[in-house]
Amino acid sequence: MEAKKYLEDITEIKNMMSRSSRFISLSGLSGVMAGIYALIGAFIAKLLIDDHLQSVKSHQDLPKAGLYEIIGYSDLISNLFLIAISVALLAILTGLILTIRKAKKSGEDIWDASSKRLILNFLIPLIAGGLFCLVLLQYGYVGLVASATLIFYGLACVNASKYTLGDIRYLGIANIIIGLMATQFIGYGLYFWALGFGAFHIIYGALMYFKHDKK
Repeated sequence: MEAKKYLEDITEIKNMMSRSSRFISLSGLSGVMAGIYALIGAFIAKLLIDDHLQSVKSHQDLPKAGLYEIIGYSDLISNLFLIAISVALLAILTGLILTIRKAKKSGEDIWDASSKRLILNFLIPLIAGGLFCLVLLQYGYVGLVASATLIFYGLACVNASKYTLGDIRYLGIANIIIGLMATQFIGYGLYFWALGFGAFHIIYGALMYFKHDKK
């Protein structure tokens, strides 16, 4: 009987240590919603790109300078950038709402040392990747932007996994892998983007929901 109580005490101490060092209130549903937003964004982006390519085909007889002026290449890039920002903001807002709700249910503080470490370690690779993508756009390497976002996002997940649920590490590794694969298939970056930010997030979020949330 005493041995059983001793084991229970050890388990409780381990849980307390885990809570103090890791932020464990991330919501699995937020991952599912982020994936859905990404797929919707990818679908809209595909429509815009198809319309852009159709404009190119219908004006192939124009000089190169006139062609770019008519098809509105810069407008296309601006619209794609706007879609990406909108998807990110929706995912962040939904994640905050669902995570706060989960934290309240479990009695965990939403803004403590562990959540601060999580955010800091997640943002460092993410901000670096965002700046790198702007440089790619500056020099016209548009075809590498999708792969770069996947790689740096994956690095951000791996870096932050030390301060939250360890499962997010696998999501990060998966995005790094397909980001590297996307570098070899320039022109198909949107499909890899939809796979990484869309399908992988939905799968990850669903697994986390049934593993950690639905108890």
